Amino acid sequence: MKLNKFLSKILIYSLAFCLCGCGLNSANSSTQNTGTAETYSQDYSVTYSGENIKKIGICMPAMELERWVNDGNLLKQNFEKAGYEVEISYGDNLIDTQINDINKMIDDGVDLLIIAPVDSDSLGTCMERANENNIPVIAYDRLIFDAPYLLAYVSYDNYMVGALQAEYIIDALDLDNATGSYNIEIFAGDPADNNALYFYNGAMDALTPYIESGALTIPSGQSDYYSCSISSWSTSLAKTRMDILLSSYYSKNTQLDAVLVSNDSLALGVTSAIETSYNKDNSVIITGQDCDTANIENITNGLQSMSIYKNLQNEVWVTCYIVEAFINGYSPSNNLCEGSQFDFQVTFDTTSYGTNEYSINSYLLTPQVVTKDNIDSITNY
Repeated sequence: MKLNKFLSKILIYSLAFCLCGCGLNSANSSTQNTGTAETYSQDYSVTYSGENIKKIGICMPAMELERWVNDGNLLKQNFEKAGYEVEISYGDNLIDTQINDINKMIDDGVDLLIIAPVDSDSLGTCMERANENNIPVIAYDRLIFDAPYLLAYVSYDNYMVGALQAEYIIDALDLDNATGSYNIEIFAGDPADNNALYFYNGAMDALTPYIESGALTIPSGQSDYYSCSISSWSTSLAKTRMDILLSSYYSKNTQLDAVLVSNDSLALGVTSAIETSYNKDNSVIITGQDCDTANIENITNGLQSMSIYKNLQNEVWVTCYIVEAFINGYSPSNNLCEGSQFDFQVTFDTTSYGTNEYSINSYLLTPQVVTKDNIDSITNY
């Protein structure tokens, strides 16, 4: 199989570290040269073979969000350049559509699945079927629940995303030195998306001490996760909720100082509502995530304060690296990070996303805060 320049490089790194005895871990001595990797132990032991992987199925949740189109294109391009056949689908943010797509890929004979779920809690039956057909699965960006046989989970550190958004607000309002109180509203993401809760928890863990001290006030009183969640990360639903909040709680002399917004599609709706329905002169702090094109323009024009940048190419590279390592007989481990020679940080984590019954081999990348001051440093796709 002809590998492209990137995959050739990571394969060379993998083999070099293996031969030195200090890098990638073979599953066991009898399987090192056969492309077999034992991923889990105890009741969830499973051995997949990577030596005959030729066709890869990629399932993204929707085309409505810019980032999923970029992810899908990058994954498809990298694997096709490496000589793999690729089947790709987008689930239209519909659970049944994605389930049908996955089942079709299994019927079509894919050898490995890379899935970013529409709903993290809805694919258990599909995962069982993939396991019965000896098809390894990588959860991409969003975790898949009820899937003890996952080969790996690749994502950014989602808790850190929320913490960085909150820290931006804390610094921008100088809350550690505040003598009065600032008003804030909270916009969480799609409750069907496992990542959304991590974003929310990361942010609220940082903001709660300031809410409890009175440095921050939520005039609407809406601060629990489900009260703040926006289904399907919908821009229009975010705008509608922001319009309602503004008319209900900010129609007189109450000033809105900040809106914690989990991602850029929601930020577009919040920004639109503030532009049309907010009658004060102050600049409202608005956070975001993904650095979508329209939001980069809003940051440049001072309409959005910041976004969280997650280099999708890096996330794709880690995914490709895990696949190549697996094909060559190595199981997920911290040594994949240590031996990769990546010029960005990747953390191997087996505790944050597992259960009492099994662990999840997670590879977590580090996100970056983007503002008007450093916006030229990010990569466009």
